[in-house]
Amino acid sequence: MNIRILLIIITIGLFSIQAKSQDVIRQSACSDPTIIHEADSVKQELIKQGFIVVKEASMQMESEYEMPVVVPLTQGSWYQFVFIGDATSKLYEVRMYDYDERQVAYQKKQWGDVDGNVISYSYIPQFSEYHMIKPVQVNKKKKNLCGYVMLLKKVKN
Repeated sequence: MNIRILLIIITIGLFSIQAKSQDVIRQSACSDPTIIHEADSVKQELIKQGFIVVKEASMQMESEYEMPVVVPLTQGSWYQFVFIGDATSKLYEVRMYDYDERQVAYQKKQWGDVDGNVISYSYIPQFSEYHMIKPVQVNKKKKNLCGYVMLLKKVKN
């Protein structure tokens, strides 16, 4: 067999193995009019308080599975993070980790709490670095859920 043909076959084989090993979970958007309405209300209230929206997105989630969101944060800036989950879920949690994977924030709400499906907290990072935010919601009746995340930054006092 010609050495060139053998090299081509090996190269094609390696590329197909590499392509197969790069299967990753891709985040996809979702649409829930109730969540969008809640997000708009929360956003307008925070804008009145001097915040601007840095990032926001709806996201398809699976019950009981965290959905990691990575964000760059600037040292000393005042941020507000908001997560809105499906109103029928029974549990909502958000954990935030710094670049060294130390948990720096944790919030938990349950169905029946006032604004139970909305978690909102302030955070001022000590260092300019990436942080990972991991929202999760638990729903016994639905596997696929919609969630909404917003990151806002204080610009006015």
